[in-house]
Amino acid sequence: MYFTLFVTVLVTAVFLVLAAYAIAKAIGPRSYNPVKGEPYESGIPTRGSSWLPVHIGYYLFAILFLMFDIETVLLYPWAVVVQDLGPMALASIGFFLLVLVFGLAYAWRKGALEWK
Repeated sequence: MYFTLFVTVLVTAVFLVLAAYAIAKAIGPRSYNPVKGEPYESGIPTRGSSWLPVHIGYYLFAILFLMFDIETVLLYPWAVVVQDLGPMALASIGFFLLVLVFGLAYAWRKGALEWK
């Protein structure tokens, strides 16, 4: 049963991708102008390299955002079933929140939350 479902989903996905590609090729605009192939259409030549180093603060901020975003996503299902699980669930979520608070305190102490 699951194999049939898997094959059906796979065939449907492949069909939809191929159909979207065929429709885009059929009705999409065609421009064979060589200028359109240039990286910038303004005609102004670029200066310097496009590969600039990104400040590590962006990555730290993104990781912290994901950490607390996942916390919110995990807290909702826990809150729905907490009465059925009993006091052990309360202790486990307390430990989970404690680890997150320690992570936040560590990031704060290291200066990851300061935008410079």
